[in-house]
This record gives sequence, C-alpha cells and structure tokens, in this order.
Amino acid sequence: MKLSPRDADGFFRRPDTSKAGVLIYGLDPMRIAIKRQQIIPALIGPNGEEEMRLTRMSGAELRKDPAMLLDALKAISFFPGPRVAFVEDANDQAAPAILAALEDWSEGDAHLIVTAGNLKPTSKIRKAFEAHKNAYAAAIYDNPPTREEIERALKDAGLTSLDRDAMEQLTGLAQEIEPGDFRQTLEKLTLYKRGDTTPVTFDDITACAPTSTEAALDDVLHIVAEARSDQIGPVLRKLQSQGVQPVGLCIGATRHFRTLHATAVNPNSLWIKGPKGDRLRRQSQAWGKAKLEQALEVLLDTDLQLRSAAQAPQMALMERALIRLAMLGRR
Repeated sequence: MKLSPRDADGFFRRPDTSKAGVLIYGLDPMRIAIKRQQIIPALIGPNGEEEMRLTRMSGAELRKDPAMLLDALKAISFFPGPRVAFVEDANDQAAPAILAALEDWSEGDAHLIVTAGNLKPTSKIRKAFEAHKNAYAAAIYDNPPTREEIERALKDAGLTSLDRDAMEQLTGLAQEIEPGDFRQTLEKLTLYKRGDTTPVTFDDITACAPTSTEAALDDVLHIVAEARSDQIGPVLRKLQSQGVQPVGLCIGATRHFRTLHATAVNPNSLWIKGPKGDRLRRQSQAWGKAKLEQALEVLLDTDLQLRSAAQAPQMALMERALIRLAMLGRR
C-alpha cells in the first residue's frame, strides 16, 4: 500500500506492528536515514540493536546470498521482543530475495524495513510494496519540513518554550538547510539551553545555527542590499579567508539583485516563503525598480573588469563595487 506524505510522519513515529514492513525510498539519502532512524527504534525499542534484535544487511550482500533475508525474518532471538530485518541501499538486483521474503512473511516474523534511492514506478520492489495488502511503500520527497513537523521536532528535543522571533527564525532556517543539519542544530540548541529555563531566543538560535561559506555570502549580500556599508569590510575578510573568489561573489550578488529586480517588477514572482522571503520583499521595495537596474549595471561592469586582463586587485574591485551599491541603496 502507498503511504501518503501526510500519514508517513505519524507512521514512522508510531508504526503499525501488525504490518510486514515498509519500503522507504527517495532522492535524498539523509532524509531516508532520518526516517529509518525513527521507525526502527519505534519497533524494537532503544535497546533493540544491543539485544541483537536488529539484523542489518545491504542490497549488495543480499544479491550474493538471497537466503539471508528470509533467514533473518524467521530467526528466533535470544532476547524476547520484536525484531527487524533491515535492508539498506536496495535496488531491483536484490528484488528476488526481497519479494520472496515479503511473500513468505507471517505474523511473528521480524519486521522488514527496506531503504532505497529514487525508484521508478516500474521498479519491482516499489510495485511489490505498493500492491501488498500488509506492507507500505513511502516516498520521501525533498520538501522542507512543515510547521507541524518543526514543532514536533522541538517537542522531541525538549524545546517547548520559544519566543516569537525565535520560532520565525527556526522556521526560516528549516527551509534553508539540510534536514541533517537542522536536526544537529536542535541537538546543539538542547545542550546550549540545558539548565536554562528561559524561552529560546533569536540569539540562542543564531549561536547554534550552522555557519558556512554560503551563510556568510548571504550575510554580505543582505548587508549590501540593506545599505549597511560600514559592515561590508569585515564580512568580506571572512569570506576571503574561506576561499571565496571575487568572481563568485559578483555572480552571487548579481543573482541576488536580479531576484530583487524581478520582485520589484512582479511581487508574485518571488517563490521564497517565510522570513527570508519577507526580507527580500522589504529590500526590493526599499530599492525600487529604477535603482535596482542601476545596481545591476554596476555589477555587470564589475564582472567585466574581474574577467579582464587588468592587474588591479580583484577583491578590492569587488569591495568597492559593493560599497557603491550600499551607498546607492541609501539614496
């Protein structure tokens, strides 16, 4: 049976133990791993692996020894309790063994958990789980977490008290970073607030959020677009120390100002939602269409200079261009 995205989150946390198992597949290995890390402990408990009630195998191993999966389903553990047979990185070359085990499953056997990459509708494994009356197939999409999923993750982490700004920042952060990074951010935030009963604040999240070159690049582009020229130098030094090249910085700035220009021409064209989208709209409104076109001309000229044979220091050229833009935004 197909498991809808709306029902999948609840199922992974509280799986139906009467089912034979579930196939979890999708493009993003991190999202697949997170779902697998939810459902296996939910089935066998936190000590299930220590008590040898989890049998793990790869699709490659299963191709060499097809009988090992059926053996794992039927095996009797030394410790009492439910068991799981887990197949990771499965594909259709392992389909004969998986389909045979699924067909031979009976009540009392280990639960069958299979993870895979992006499976086509014609995949034998996918078709078998979707057609089976006692198993599920769950497609994991690359969509950012919903507000409900974020609130549930906060509750699981023991972070139940956030002020309004902190919740907005965390929601925006969840849209921008990978799910594994978001999960680590919540773990860091839990440790950061350990013993502190005050609500989580904007500054708390900033202290725990991942720092990266991309984040620093976003910082300097927002600084320029918000006409804070005095802050450009220190952020540029940070980017330079991280290996960012002037041409790449110019390309990023051009992309940012093109987004602002498109938003000024047609406000409905901005697809970015949440706090980040609101920030871009405010910048676009503050600049207006005419000044944004001037800004794009400055960036085009700078890009030509950076790519020419001139011997002028390239980062200095880029810094001067960004300061010009910030000053233009003040007018």
